[in-house]
Amino acid sequence: MSQAQPQRGFSQVEFESRTETAQRLMRASELDAMLLTTEPHVRYFSGFLSQFWHSPTRPWFLLIPATGKPIAVIPTIGVAGMQQTWIDDIRSWSSPQPEDDGISLLLTSIRELPLRFGRLGMTLGAESHLRMPAADYRLLEQQLSPLALVDCADLMLRLCSIKSAAEIEKIAYVCGLASDSFNALPGFARPGQSEREIVRAMRIDLLQRGADHTPYIVSASGSEGYSDIIMGPRDRKLHDGDILIIDTGTVFDGYFCDFDRNFACGHASDEARRVYDILYQSTDAGLAAARPGATTTDVWQAMWSVLEAGGATSNDVGRMGHGLGAQLTEWPSLTASDSNRLEPGMVITLEPGMDYAGDKLMVHEENIVITETGAQLLSKRAAAELPVIK
Repeated sequence: MSQAQPQRGFSQVEFESRTETAQRLMRASELDAMLLTTEPHVRYFSGFLSQFWHSPTRPWFLLIPATGKPIAVIPTIGVAGMQQTWIDDIRSWSSPQPEDDGISLLLTSIRELPLRFGRLGMTLGAESHLRMPAADYRLLEQQLSPLALVDCADLMLRLCSIKSAAEIEKIAYVCGLASDSFNALPGFARPGQSEREIVRAMRIDLLQRGADHTPYIVSASGSEGYSDIIMGPRDRKLHDGDILIIDTGTVFDGYFCDFDRNFACGHASDEARRVYDILYQSTDAGLAAARPGATTTDVWQAMWSVLEAGGATSNDVGRMGHGLGAQLTEWPSLTASDSNRLEPGMVITLEPGMDYAGDKLMVHEENIVITETGAQLLSKRAAAELPVIK
C-alpha cells in the first residue's frame, strides 16, 4: 500500500519558528544579522524553491536580522517567485551587472540594520561556502568596516540538523519511494544489461512513483564486489557472479533520501554473502546505538566493532554516515572522533563499509531519524540476505 504524499511547502508558522530559533542563537553568538547566499539556506528561511539556482550567473542574498522577518536582496527575475513566499521585504536589481551585481543594494540594506555587537554572520567555516564572487566578498569586508564579517557556519549546521515533523515527513516519503524502487529492481533488471541501462530504468521508476527528480544516482559493479562507490553508472554489463551497488539521492519537495542497495547477479559467492551479513549486523548495531544523548562516535564505534570482528582492518571512506535533509549530505559526520551528541529530530544515515578479498568493497546504507526513545528507520530495511538478480 503506497504512502500518502505529504503536502508541499510549509506553513508560515514553520518559517516563523525557524527564524525565531535562528535569532535566539544569533543573540547567543553576538551576531547583529546573518547574510546567507546558498540555495538550501535561502530556501530554509523563505520557502523559495526554484530550479533556477542551477544558473551560476546571478548571486542571491537573504538577510536574517536580529528581530523581524528575513529580507531578500535578489535579482529582479526572482521577485515574482519570492512574492509567493512569506517574505514581504524584497529588494531587487536588474541582473546580471558584473560591475555591481547587487552589492551596492546589499550594502545599503545591511547598513540600515540596527547594530549592537558589530558582527555580521556569514557561512565561512567547515561544510559551507559562499555563492558570490570572492571579489564582492572582499568589497563587503572593506565597505562594511568596522562591522566584522564572522563565521556562522556552525550555527547554521546545528540549526538545520534538527528537523521539524513536516521536514521528516517529506524525507520519510522520498525514502519510501526509493525503497519501493529498490525492492522492485530485481523485476526490471537483468544479467547482460549495463549499469547505465539499469540505473536509467530505476530513475524512470522513481519518477513514476512520485519523486520530483533524482540528481544523485551512482552505481558500481564487479566480480564478487566493486572498488568504487562515487562514480558510474558505466556501460559495463553485468555478468554472473557480479555484485552491483546503486546509491541514490532522490528528492521530493526539496528533501533528499540517501541510501544504497547491493544486488548479486545470477548467484552470490559465499564471501559476498558473508560480507553482506556483517554489514547488515553492523547496521543493526548502529540502529541500537543511535539514541538521544549518544554521540556520533558512539554510533560509529558500535558499527565498527561488528566490522572489526568480521575481519575489517580499516575504513578509508572517512566516515560511516552523515546528516541528511535539504542537502544530500549534511552535518554531522559519523566518525571515530566527531563526538557530536544526537538529538531528537536529527536525520542521519548509517553507512558501514568493508574492504575484502584484496581490492573489493561493499557498503550498506540506511536512513534514520532520532526520536525521543531511539532510532526510527525512514528507509525500508534492506533484505536480510543479499538479493539476486536472475
